[in-house]
Amino acid sequence: MGKFARDKGARGEREFAAIMNKNGHECRRGSVFLNEPDIVGLKGIHAEVKTVEKLNLRRALQQSITDADKRQDGMPIVAWKKKHDPNDREAYAGWTVTMLLSDFIEIYGAWADE
Repeated sequence: MGKFARDKGARGEREFAAIMNKNGHECRRGSVFLNEPDIVGLKGIHAEVKTVEKLNLRRALQQSITDADKRQDGMPIVAWKKKHDPNDREAYAGWTVTMLLSDFIEIYGAWADE
């Protein structure tokens, strides 16, 4: 991976962490050197962050699943956005979160039972 791609990934991770922090969820970008996930501090969530033009979503989700299993650090998700999305007018500038249906059912069930 080249420097430009690493820098783009780091910018996306910082942007996603900033959005989560702004919404009351204290987190930060993880350190590759410490073998941390892309985002640290989202309790029960293993976030794989992608900022790309074309995303192989299945591959990205599989990466998150594999890493979450290795680290035992939570539900795997992919937080992603297109690099240049013409629909960036919304508050979170095109960010989307993708997760397994079984995890969504678990989360929704816990929320709906409250």
